[in-house]
Amino acid sequence: MKRPELLSPAGNPEKLKLALAYGADAVYGGVSHFSLRIRSGKEFTYESFHEAVEYTHRLGKKIYVTINGFPFNAQIELLKKHISTMAAMKPDAFIMATPGVVRLSRELAPEIPVHLSTQANVLNYLDAQVYWDLGVKRIVAAREIGLKDLAGIKERLPELELEAFVHGSMCFAYSGRCLISSVQSGRVPNRGSCANDCRFPYTLYAKNEETDTLFRLEEDETGTHIMNAKDLNLAVHVEEIIQSGVVDALKIEGRTKSPYYVATTARAYRMAIEDALVGNFQPKRYEEELDTIKNRGFFDGYLVHRPFEKHQAQNLKTSIVEGSAQVFALVDESGSFFHAKDTVAPAQWYEVVTPYNAPFVAPMCNEIGEIKTAQGKTWLQFFQIETDLGKKLEAIHSGNTNAVKLPCALPPFSFLRK
Repeated sequence: MKRPELLSPAGNPEKLKLALAYGADAVYGGVSHFSLRIRSGKEFTYESFHEAVEYTHRLGKKIYVTINGFPFNAQIELLKKHISTMAAMKPDAFIMATPGVVRLSRELAPEIPVHLSTQANVLNYLDAQVYWDLGVKRIVAAREIGLKDLAGIKERLPELELEAFVHGSMCFAYSGRCLISSVQSGRVPNRGSCANDCRFPYTLYAKNEETDTLFRLEEDETGTHIMNAKDLNLAVHVEEIIQSGVVDALKIEGRTKSPYYVATTARAYRMAIEDALVGNFQPKRYEEELDTIKNRGFFDGYLVHRPFEKHQAQNLKTSIVEGSAQVFALVDESGSFFHAKDTVAPAQWYEVVTPYNAPFVAPMCNEIGEIKTAQGKTWLQFFQIETDLGKKLEAIHSGNTNAVKLPCALPPFSFLRK
């Protein structure tokens, strides 16, 4: 079986480093210009994104630039400058959504491969052929497509790479073509400023035109989340997807998600890929790990099932569900200190979650704390909380930005959770 590329979101420099440490082969992100995630794009400047490209390449991995917005005429000259600026950083590909922008990129920066965004909603080999003729190297397939249709595209265009989303938020609208937040708040989704209005609770009304009577329809007193799709989760189908032989890259959504989300999804899907390749696929293992992150409930989308076969694809009760674990700390890049994400106190055990293939953390004990192994996991408890400046505290809270000493060095970017 062919090993697919694992592609993770990089909403800022920290998330980029976490994704790569936890198993991603490649990351995608961008600055705010012409990106469909302006909120995360603002976390990168041109300078910091250039540093991100260099960091990624030093690890022997890839980074793709999102230029997948839908520009207006007045923005074309700015777009040309942006393409040239990003091309000078020598990323591994641009992700673009429209034929005109693709053609412009091939003219201005022919040395940079182009990947077609899922926003172009390619569902068949006819459209795929058009973009291939334009010079597109890879197509990020529409979320509504199935493996059989991808196989049909691959049969006719064997050199075209196909990328499929396997995890993350699902849009209420077809391939993300939504105007709800544009109507309600003036924030245009396909220009990068979606307000996630589909996640809000709404109250429904029925009106009798003859009597002008208005009836309120309700599931509960707060209204109903009628447009709130559950999150995509295809971890248990990774082996099937790889065996199909038609998917070249597995993509995780989530540039605006938390650092823990980025790390956990990369780690879970890396485990699933590697286990599948050696015939040791363990679906429950990946399910349990992904259940630790916040989500809207999970379903398996349309890649392995047809849309009419789907049931329970919406969460009608709430826009978010707490995960089964709470993150308390993130170890810094040195491995010697952590920063609190929740209250960390002595005499409590925290599970240590390390990056993919990180060195084994041996049991130990000193005046700062203790590390032990139990039930196949690594655990840590503190005897004292001491900052890098030598100040001792009874506990440390998430609002405290001081680095805190660990009893021993842990793999950089490890998490402490309960």
